[in-house]
Amino acid sequence: MSETQYNFGMIGLGTMGCNLVLNMSDKNFTVAGYDKDPAKVDALNNLAGSRPLKAFSDISTFTNSLSTPRVIMLLVPAGPIVDAVIKELRPLLTAEDVIIDCGNSHFIDTQLRIDNLSKEGLHFMGIGVSGGETGARFGPSIMPGGDKAAYQRIAPMLDAISAKVEGVPCTAYMGTGAAGHYVKMVHNGIEYALMQLISEAYHLLKHAGRSNKELHDIFTRWNKGVLRSFLMEITAAIFEQPDESGAEMLIDKIKDTAHQKGTGAWMSQDAMKIPAPIAAIDAAVSQRILSSLKEERVAAAGSISGATAKDMPARFEESALENALHAAFIITYAQGLAMLQKASDSYKYGVNIATVSTIWRGGCIIRAGLLEGITEVFDKDPGLTNLMLDPAQKNTLESLLPAMRSIVQSGIGAAIPLPSFSSCIHYYDSYHSAWLPANLVQAQRDFFGAHTYERTDKPGTFHTNWNETIQ
Repeated sequence: MSETQYNFGMIGLGTMGCNLVLNMSDKNFTVAGYDKDPAKVDALNNLAGSRPLKAFSDISTFTNSLSTPRVIMLLVPAGPIVDAVIKELRPLLTAEDVIIDCGNSHFIDTQLRIDNLSKEGLHFMGIGVSGGETGARFGPSIMPGGDKAAYQRIAPMLDAISAKVEGVPCTAYMGTGAAGHYVKMVHNGIEYALMQLISEAYHLLKHAGRSNKELHDIFTRWNKGVLRSFLMEITAAIFEQPDESGAEMLIDKIKDTAHQKGTGAWMSQDAMKIPAPIAAIDAAVSQRILSSLKEERVAAAGSISGATAKDMPARFEESALENALHAAFIITYAQGLAMLQKASDSYKYGVNIATVSTIWRGGCIIRAGLLEGITEVFDKDPGLTNLMLDPAQKNTLESLLPAMRSIVQSGIGAAIPLPSFSSCIHYYDSYHSAWLPANLVQAQRDFFGAHTYERTDKPGTFHTNWNETIQ
């Protein structure tokens, strides 16, 4: 094969990049790979066999091996490394070439790269890829955004390598500009909240005395019902994993400090800017940060009276917790999708929420049975501002909310923190409140800062000279 015949290039041959290359090759696309690490280049070439792919350690040879106009995918760490790769590529590219960032880059950085490269006649696309190493190899959910003409050049390949649900590819055009990375950010924010909610349920069950075997059975049973999802499936499996170094289960040997790579925090930051309320997601981000304060938490637990969690009642109602999770999952998706719609309007992305929920049904980390119903809701009413307003979802939540209120009360009574569960309730109650006490907040703001206020009885903005005896 001539080295000028490869359809696609991949820069970054770590596990994700290598697996995507193999996936593309399986679907009969010719692929060239590049990595600065000779070991990764050799590893892919050893895997190639008779496959139509080849890895290079020289970037000029790599770019020259690609058919023009070139399509080059990047799977490198987000941030300065992406810019360094682009800087190295620029002199080697020609007009109409496409660079595709498949990593978890900040959407703001993606938009800057799109704007800068377009001045040179180059297309830059941000594509969200979810599904981890296994998804990359056998079919992820793929969220492409950017120039529509550039997308159409790569759409057949994305359709071929993506996960499928009932024959439908779990990929579709998300919208203009940085829409692809924005949708992936929202996906990850929802993921943060769902994981936190599951961990809070685990906390309750563990303090109710459930063994790892019982926890496995509970989550397995829940995964067969309305909570069916990838996260529920792997949670059940975790409780069966033994620790190789001893007789105990691995879960009991893992330190209780959760880390993050930034996408959840980015979503919280942009939610403040738009603005959009995402209480459950904000709580999940905050709880990861709190978990990292391990030494402080241990010291506080030993010094603050009443702070240690008490055992839950032995006859804890597991069905109530299942219903609470069901409600909280719906509310979490509602928050994330409402923010995505608002961001799409603000940034002029043109995102279709039904399309997003459709491609999240398979391949990605937050795939769940609930997304079937969510897709139907937005297919039926594309202009719906919040999932909770759909009549069917509204009725479901009304039937489930008593269980969630009961669960949160039980957690408070046992000194067990349930920040995401609590946030879901407060979000639901606030969203359904025709009146909130924000009038007092606005009066306070006008009192100390002359920030003005609006009235209920006439239009306009007003300022009052409040009680001047207070200094």
